[in-house]
Amino acid sequence: MFSSQSSNAGAASQILEIIAFRLHNQDFCVRTTAIREIRGWAPATPLPHTPPDVLGVMNLRGTVIPIIDLARKLGMIKAEPNERSAIVVAEVHGMAIGLLVDGVSDILTIGQELLQPVPDISAAVSYADGIITYQDSMICFLNLERMFGEDEARMLSAA
Repeated sequence: MFSSQSSNAGAASQILEIIAFRLHNQDFCVRTTAIREIRGWAPATPLPHTPPDVLGVMNLRGTVIPIIDLARKLGMIKAEPNERSAIVVAEVHGMAIGLLVDGVSDILTIGQELLQPVPDISAAVSYADGIITYQDSMICFLNLERMFGEDEARMLSAA
């Protein structure tokens, strides 16, 4: 688990507020402003003919939202949900999408200087804004807007 740290840089543009989570023993994060809520794991209702990373849909207070296996979306092996798993509900291109993660680690406020460029070594690089070096960890900073293009987000929300 990470602990929160505030930067004394002063300028709001030099501060990143992120939510960190784990996928297959790797750390990832997204901006907190993209997150609507975090829910405990509940099975999704599968739909036929959906992409392999779409687990199905769930009812979120009267709205049906798609649930994505984020590990599979990133090219990792399929996640095996358990009691520690969570659904991170994010707003992407104005649409709600649930992301299955192994567990949420922490909410952090860090200085932008901790964000380093990602080496161009994998397809996931196109989804990353950088790597955050924090304490003894390296956290991949994901860009959900690039991960789910506007057309894909609309298609998923129509599922």
